[in-house]
Amino acid sequence: MAGASGFIGRRLCAALATAGHGVFAMTRNPQNYDGAGSPVYGDVSDQDSLRTAMKNVDATYYLVHSLDERDFVERDAEAAKRFANAANETGLERIVYLGGLGDDTDNLSPHLRSRREVEHLLASTDVPVTALRAGIIVGHGGISWEITRQLVEHLPAMVTPLWVRTRTQPIAVADVVRYLVRVLESPEARGRTFDIGGPDVMSYLDMMRRVAIIEGRQFLALPVPLLSPQLSSYWLALVTNVDVQAGRTLIDSMTNEVLVRDDSIRQLVDFAPMGYDDAVLEALKERAKDKGTAW
Repeated sequence: MAGASGFIGRRLCAALATAGHGVFAMTRNPQNYDGAGSPVYGDVSDQDSLRTAMKNVDATYYLVHSLDERDFVERDAEAAKRFANAANETGLERIVYLGGLGDDTDNLSPHLRSRREVEHLLASTDVPVTALRAGIIVGHGGISWEITRQLVEHLPAMVTPLWVRTRTQPIAVADVVRYLVRVLESPEARGRTFDIGGPDVMSYLDMMRRVAIIEGRQFLALPVPLLSPQLSSYWLALVTNVDVQAGRTLIDSMTNEVLVRDDSIRQLVDFAPMGYDDAVLEALKERAKDKGTAW
């Protein structure tokens, strides 16, 4: 598991272990790892360490990206090349990758183009890649969800950029993890790409309004064309704990509609993803539990 300590990775390690899989959690600091599975040293900037980490492994998950770095496009591309080459050299049977939704014919943001480039680079060797593409993932600790929650909780009234009207298809983190586990267990998923999303197609403004209703808060937003992506990122940094670089990277992507265009994964993994309101409730409950407060 590359990215074992992250928002998705720590949940996925636990789910795979519960499902009976042997899990090696790749980390640069094995001595500090306290999640599910067995820690193993590995660094995506060091191909030799990747080869060592992949010994005696059948399949690997790749959940690595660098949102908070200015040169994230170059960093992520080089890391994906090294990872793909190491997987090929060690004879892995499969790579499973979680990337981003977005229509290839659209003018994709640098972030979404980078996610697609990483997907292609991972598939550039003989190792089959199963790629899942998701939009907004709703769950405690996820950066896109935290932007939504903190804006609603910190600003009962605000002037917003026009990107809040862009449509997306949010999905609960628990459902993302379920898809990731199940595609590993499906031979038919080898070498294929799937879109994943929840049942609700919503704008970012709709999402914030629903969070406000669920939390019993007043919320008023006035979208205006005056806030550039750069100004919006500084604005986010002022009212949330998201740093400027990560905020700018995500805001650039929020001008692109990210919707499920192909639901063929439902033929392999048959379950009903939870709706947005239920996903929000689960995220808020997990946050309350983490903080030791009531919800």
